[in-house]
Amino acid sequence: MIFKGVRNGKPYPDHGLSMRDWAQIPPRQFRLDQLTTVTTALALDKLLSEDSTFYGDLFAHAVRWQGEMYLEDGLHRAVRSALRNRHVIHARLLDLDAMSGAITETAPSDSVTTAPIPTSAPAVDESPRRRADAHGWTEPPDRRAAR
Repeated sequence: MIFKGVRNGKPYPDHGLSMRDWAQIPPRQFRLDQLTTVTTALALDKLLSEDSTFYGDLFAHAVRWQGEMYLEDGLHRAVRSALRNRHVIHARLLDLDAMSGAITETAPSDSVTTAPIPTSAPAVDESPRRRADAHGWTEPPDRRAAR
């Protein structure tokens, strides 16, 4: 058995995330046997296509809802991975349980949330800098002392 289960349709409410929102969620590894697919149809031409992820996200999309993880996008990537005898895929996980505040017994404690990643200003180097000559390099300190 490749997946934990296969269903037709999404059992969870619509989350309304755009591709930009999904890109804010860091990808992680998931075992295929932990995921339930929400698609029953598999297009063979997409499965065999070399550039099937050219226009989409590189990572699959999974949603955790009521303790279950559902593979929302990336079925072809997951099946391709299974055909290559790999039991793990990289996916972005939207944790609806954590967003709604619902705590389930089956949800692991290391849940990924979809809070925006805080941006911090780059560190500014306050140390005094030696002036570079026009050619872009400076003399070593021992040569300067010899002058």
